[in-house]
Amino acid sequence: MANPSLLILPGDGIGPEVMAEVRKIINWYGAKRGVTFDVSEGLVGGCAYDKYGTPLHDDTMARAQEVDAVLLGAVGGPQYDTLDFSLKPERGLLRLRKEMDLYANLRPAQCFDALADFSSLKKEVVAGLDIMIVRELTSGVYFGEPRGIFPDNEGGRVGINTQRYTTNEIRRVARSAFELARRRNNKVCSMEKANVMESGVLWREEVQWVHDHEYPDVALSHMYADNGAMQLVRWPKQFDVIVTDNLFGDVLSDCAAMLTGSLGMLPSASLGAPMANGRPKALYEPVHGSAPDIAGTGKANPIACILSFAMALRYSFDMGAEAARVENAVQKVLADGLRTADLMGPQDGTPISTTEMGDAIVAALNASL
Repeated sequence: MANPSLLILPGDGIGPEVMAEVRKIINWYGAKRGVTFDVSEGLVGGCAYDKYGTPLHDDTMARAQEVDAVLLGAVGGPQYDTLDFSLKPERGLLRLRKEMDLYANLRPAQCFDALADFSSLKKEVVAGLDIMIVRELTSGVYFGEPRGIFPDNEGGRVGINTQRYTTNEIRRVARSAFELARRRNNKVCSMEKANVMESGVLWREEVQWVHDHEYPDVALSHMYADNGAMQLVRWPKQFDVIVTDNLFGDVLSDCAAMLTGSLGMLPSASLGAPMANGRPKALYEPVHGSAPDIAGTGKANPIACILSFAMALRYSFDMGAEAARVENAVQKVLADGLRTADLMGPQDGTPISTTEMGDAIVAALNASL
């Protein structure tokens, strides 16, 4: 069989630094586990604009459509703030999501035991937390038409964004959530605003239809998204899988992110329809941004990017046991007290560098053999 293929897009800011640590993990699998990946690399975001005049070259987009999975670092930086909207680094990422039709964004919020005290919430609220938010990624208010800023009839302007969903768009992301729940604790909570939005009414009805006709074995509940935000900070462990639309998913997943203590700990996966080989179209990326203020200083936390690779092992390559091996290595390093700067308070001693964290995780992987 052909080796699994990966396209690596380090991007901007701290992206290349954290991706270098992922490369260590990929190389470790080839050397220690006999799992060799065919890895290619490309540009996305500001660095692509600098070289090509566009945040994503057509050749890179074509390659992303061919590989088994794309692994992305981060995009953006203040030097690109004055570019036309169509040329901003983030448009490269949005193009990948849209043209690959990556409609299901998986955002896990897992609190490692060693970091339970680091969350802003009480330890008993977050200790052992393991939830998954499934966000619809290619439709909704971020893509609906009409949109724009227009003159109004009173001498001012009006900003318009359209919230729009179809039956198919809702049903396919609901199926993703139900399939995930079957592999976890068999519970799905669907969140919307059916009390004030017609799109929310449709969302609730279509998720219910998918449940009743295809996944009656999975427990389904419905919740208004504003109440969902409150419940996430009140008692998040009541949830297993949360499925929601693009806008609410954006907000709720960032809310859940801080339950774990640091954005530097959180991976994500964006999945689409299966390809000819049965693997889904897939893009994996850490939740954090490009952090240009610390780029090149060795302060970046590579764990989110490393855990994004672990998600690729699980969801693209059907290597769940190996994904757990990486996650356990991260857990061990944290339990040993090793921390990057984002995981430390002012009295917590000396942080380790980006490269030292990567090396420590590789050492923990060696210890797992």
